[in-house]
Amino acid sequence: MEFVIKINSGASKWDIRQKVWDYIEEKNLANFPRPVHNRIPNFKSAGQACNRLSELQEFKSSQTVKVNPDKPQQEARFVTLEAQKTLLVPTPRLRTGLFNKITPPQGANKEQLRICSSSQGVKDFSVPVDLDAKVKVDLVVVGSVAVSEKGCRIGKGEGFADLEWAMMASMGAVSESTVVVTVVHDCQVVDIPDELMGSHDLTVDYILTPSRVIKTNCELPKPHGIIWNKLDTEKLKKIPILKKLRALEEQAGKDVTLGATPPAAEPTLQDDQPKRQPRRRPRRNTQQDTEGETSQESKPEKETETGQKARQQPARKESRGSGRRAAREQGSEEGGGEEVTRRKLPQTVTTVYLGGIPTGLRVSELKAALRERKAAPLRLTWQGAQHRAFLDYTDPQVADQALEALQGLCLNGQSLQAELAKSQRGQRRSGQRQRPSAGQKPKMPQSEITKETEN
Repeated sequence: MEFVIKINSGASKWDIRQKVWDYIEEKNLANFPRPVHNRIPNFKSAGQACNRLSELQEFKSSQTVKVNPDKPQQEARFVTLEAQKTLLVPTPRLRTGLFNKITPPQGANKEQLRICSSSQGVKDFSVPVDLDAKVKVDLVVVGSVAVSEKGCRIGKGEGFADLEWAMMASMGAVSESTVVVTVVHDCQVVDIPDELMGSHDLTVDYILTPSRVIKTNCELPKPHGIIWNKLDTEKLKKIPILKKLRALEEQAGKDVTLGATPPAAEPTLQDDQPKRQPRRRPRRNTQQDTEGETSQESKPEKETETGQKARQQPARKESRGSGRRAAREQGSEEGGGEEVTRRKLPQTVTTVYLGGIPTGLRVSELKAALRERKAAPLRLTWQGAQHRAFLDYTDPQVADQALEALQGLCLNGQSLQAELAKSQRGQRRSGQRQRPSAGQKPKMPQSEITKETEN
C-alpha cells in the first residue's frame, strides 16, 4: 500500500514526527487537543480504529490488558472493560507509580464503563499496582506518532511508552511474546528505516487504523528490561518508582550503573516540569540576552510556552512579586533560574546561535529536537519572540559537534540557522568565552551588542 506521507532518505525520528504532525494539522485530521505537535494525535475516527481491537484473537484470549492513558485510546479502554478484562493504565508521566488497575462499580452498565474509561474515570475508579505485585500482562496498547508496516514505532519523543515496557519487563509482567498493538490514523503509517530503532525502542505486532488491521510480523526484538546506563540520576528524581525498581534489581545482582549526567543539560531537557527557583527579580538588558543569560520574553510568548496564562498578571505595571514569578517561569523553560545555572555552569562556555525559529514553535519541541540530534547544551536560552535561541556548550569541540548535528534542522516546515554566536567569533582562537561571575554584569561593546541582536 502506498504511503500517504513520504519520508525522505536520511530523515531522523524528529523529522518523521514533524512531517506527521504537520500533515495532520494541514489536513485537519485531529480532534481536541490541538495543535497535535508534541502529542500523541487524537485523530478523527480513533474510536473506529480502537473497536478493531475486539477483532484480534490475541485480545479475545487475553485476561489482562494495559492501555495507555491518551485520549485517542479511550475507546480501547472501554472495549477492554466491556469485554470484562482486567484493565491497567499507566500513571501520567510515571510520577506516582507504574500503573493503576481500573475497578468499575459492581454491575456497571455501558455508560458507567465509558465514564471509567475516560481520563477522569481512570482517576476515580482505580487502585495502584505495586511493583511487588505478581502481574502478567497479556496485551499492551500504545499510542504512536508514526509507525511502519514492519512494526517500527516512533512516539512523541519523551520515551514513556518505552520506559513503561522496560519496567514491566523488569517486573516479569511482559516478555518477548507479549502482543503490542498501536492505534493510529492511516496517514501515520509511514516508512521508518530499521536503523532508526534503538535497543530501548518498543516495536509493535499489530497496527489498528480506521480502515484496516495490519499484522507487522516484526523481526526486531522488544526491550528485555531497563537499560540503566541510558538513564541518569535526574531521571530517577523525576520518576521515583525507578529508584525502588533499581534497588530491587541491584539486590538481584544486576548491573544498575547509571549513565553520566551532563552538567545541568539533560535534566533540563528531559522534562518541562517547573522547579522552585530562588526569589530573584528578572534582568532585561540586551547584554544579558546576547550573552546567553536568562532573557525576558514578551508576555504572550511566555504564556504560550509555559501553559500558565491563567495565573499570569498583566504585563503592564508589573509588581515586584509578579516579576519574581515571571523569572521563575522563565527559569523553568530554560532548565533553571539564573542563580542555579551560574552555580552549575563552568567558568567558560562556547555559545551557538540558533535562528529562524518559526512562530508558534514551543520550547519543548526544540528541546526534543536537540535531544534527537544529540546536541543537548549545558543551557538553552529561549528567545522565541525574537525567533532565536542560544545554546551554551562546554568547549569549542563540543560546540562544533553540535553545529554539525544541527545543520539542516527543519521545524514546522522552516529551516533553522545554526552558527557560532557573533559575540565570541573573534575569540575563537582561545576557544571559549568567560562567563561573568555571580553579581557581575557582562561587558560587551555597544557595537557588538547590536551585531548580536541582528544575528
